[in-house]
Amino acid sequence: MNTKFKLLWLTGCLISFSSMAQLGAITKPFTHQDTLRGSLNPERTWWDVMYYAIAVEPDYANKTIQGTVDIDFKVLSAGNVMQIDLQEPMELDKATLGDKALQFVREGNAYHVSIPQKLTMGSIQSLTLAFSGHPRVAVRPPWDGGWIFTKDKMGRPWMSVACQGLGASVWYPCKDHQSDEPDKGATLRITVADTLVAVGNGRLEKTIPQKNGKITYVWKVVNPINNYNIIPYIGKYVNWQETFNGEKGKLDCSYWVLDYDLTKAKEQFKQAPLMLKCFEYWMGPYPFYEDSYKLVEAPHLGMEHQSAVAYGNQFMNGYLGRDLSGTGWGLKWDFIIVHESGHEWFANNITSKDLADMWIHEGFTNYSETLYTECQSGKEAANEYNYGTRKGIRNDVPIIAPYGVNKQGSGDMYPKSGNMLQSIRHAMNNDEHFRQLLRYLNKKFYHSTVTTEDIQSVVSDYFGSSVQKIFDQYLRTTQIPVLEYKLADNDRKLSFRYTHCVDGFNLPIVLNNGSQSWEIKPESHEWKEITLKADDLAKFPLDSIEKNYYVTVKNVSGE
Repeated sequence: MNTKFKLLWLTGCLISFSSMAQLGAITKPFTHQDTLRGSLNPERTWWDVMYYAIAVEPDYANKTIQGTVDIDFKVLSAGNVMQIDLQEPMELDKATLGDKALQFVREGNAYHVSIPQKLTMGSIQSLTLAFSGHPRVAVRPPWDGGWIFTKDKMGRPWMSVACQGLGASVWYPCKDHQSDEPDKGATLRITVADTLVAVGNGRLEKTIPQKNGKITYVWKVVNPINNYNIIPYIGKYVNWQETFNGEKGKLDCSYWVLDYDLTKAKEQFKQAPLMLKCFEYWMGPYPFYEDSYKLVEAPHLGMEHQSAVAYGNQFMNGYLGRDLSGTGWGLKWDFIIVHESGHEWFANNITSKDLADMWIHEGFTNYSETLYTECQSGKEAANEYNYGTRKGIRNDVPIIAPYGVNKQGSGDMYPKSGNMLQSIRHAMNNDEHFRQLLRYLNKKFYHSTVTTEDIQSVVSDYFGSSVQKIFDQYLRTTQIPVLEYKLADNDRKLSFRYTHCVDGFNLPIVLNNGSQSWEIKPESHEWKEITLKADDLAKFPLDSIEKNYYVTVKNVSGE
């Protein structure tokens, strides 16, 4: 999530609210390097990553790292060159397949590794890569990503990595594309001074004392995992554990914090089981029971590292003590615990194939904040919180970016996508059906990579009609739809239509006063007319529409 907080910080300097995001308008032309990183070219498509075994040893004093990566891959078709991503200034030192050394050439942030022998279709092969060098150092993590070499409050080494968007290839060689996760998981071996503790994803398999005053911690994940989520944390950590009785049984939870933060962390992290209970209710079982759930104190604000969620919110509620919605409800809970853990369902369980579809991660996870508010404080509070998040919507560029170039669109993917989901939920007018939609998405796409069209298809099935035009409106344009209406015959005739929208935009509007509901189905650019009962406007005031639907309501009766 190195990219995701940049907009938050910048706009937070100007106004009291900000969305969690990075990119505004794309001002630079795409390059060949963008295409190499973002596209599935022939050097990537003939092989499928099955497993990563990563070993890394950082040199804190010199800000260097060295290590190896074993990539088990399945041969899908004939191929004699593999693209291996490793960003400058890191160096690929050696590549071997079995006992054969391989030749390779560098092209910017990618290496082209030659495979001289013909590999059997369907076979599992193992490629070993040795790497070393000075990784890009994060200047202001997580906004500026890279390897983090810092010190804790007592002056002791504290290290980690933040690389979402920037990519895991900023520090280790891999196939750096979101569509190809290692099907069988990953192992992370971290060698550090024996005065420090190293934490990784999944479960601690073993520790191996070394003869030179060092120790190796071996962490293992058995589920598929995004490249950018495989992260070491190195510092003076202590930990405690508890068990959460969840939908799939007993979930092991562990918490790793710097030794001097133990007392306040134990108090703040009491929110974690409450979060798990809420999210399992709304979105289905936690997706990684086999790998456990962890919160790990990090030398940056936070990130959704699978089964090892990075936490740096200073043990405060809100976002560093602020309510991003401006409603007060956001101060009832710890933003980083809730938001980053929400990504275990949307980002880690369900992952977008292309960075352009990052709204799938951020929109649903933004909406998980609304759901958590509802779990804690009720639906009206949740509605207020969601409405408050609109302050961060800029409508600068579309949310869905160009495909194949490793770019994400507007930071509106957070609050605007969350408000789109809120609008769809209210149009469905059936909270249980909406809950089943979220749960079905996590079941159908369990441990999978998806496209916007995949999500759109399922949402349409639950919605009862196609949501393509709704998705087009909110994800592919910067227009806020305008619901125009006019009254006639002493307010007994109501005419309405949508303007400032794509052709075919068809979001239904359901007004619900708690005991009764009333639906209108505006169409784009064409007036529709209905006859009102005497008390309809009193029971269902039209000016309440904007609170639950991301539209602008405009009375044009006098025009």
